[in-house]
Amino acid sequence: MDRLPRDLPIVERDVVRLVVRDDLDRILLFHTHEITAPELGQWWELPGGGLDPGEDYRQAARRELREETGITIGDDQIGAPTWTRDGSFRHRDVRHLQHEVVVEVRLAGPGPDIDDRDRLDYEKEDYFDFRWWPIAEVVASPDQFYPRALPRLLTRFLDGETIEEPPEIWP
Repeated sequence: MDRLPRDLPIVERDVVRLVVRDDLDRILLFHTHEITAPELGQWWELPGGGLDPGEDYRQAARRELREETGITIGDDQIGAPTWTRDGSFRHRDVRHLQHEVVVEVRLAGPGPDIDDRDRLDYEKEDYFDFRWWPIAEVVASPDQFYPRALPRLLTRFLDGETIEEPPEIWP
């Protein structure tokens, strides 16, 4: 990423993001903010996180979803990584450079309430709400999302299109 700001120490990692979809055609998003940068406001974010050493995207997807939501899934519920992107943002006085794959996770039944007992302490501070969003509402929403292009790309992704998104740099 040539335009990456050199404003903070940089941490680079591989990440899986999850479009968790229930059988009511809703997706799970977390309402979040960056407590060290209140000027960024609030946004809605896909669940997910970094791959631990030796993990593949499916293992990381299962672990991250369980840790962040309490939802357990099997490999057969995790789709292929057909959306790829690089993203950079500030978080806790570090600039993250993430090589992300986005996968669909299909749930049987309506989306459950979230159990955050296994979240990391900083996630408990950052994620202050969640919502099961109807897909049409995400597409039409003026709210801010991470990834920013989620409203524009969500339907194409769920229709099976392969997406290679250009790099995204948040302030």
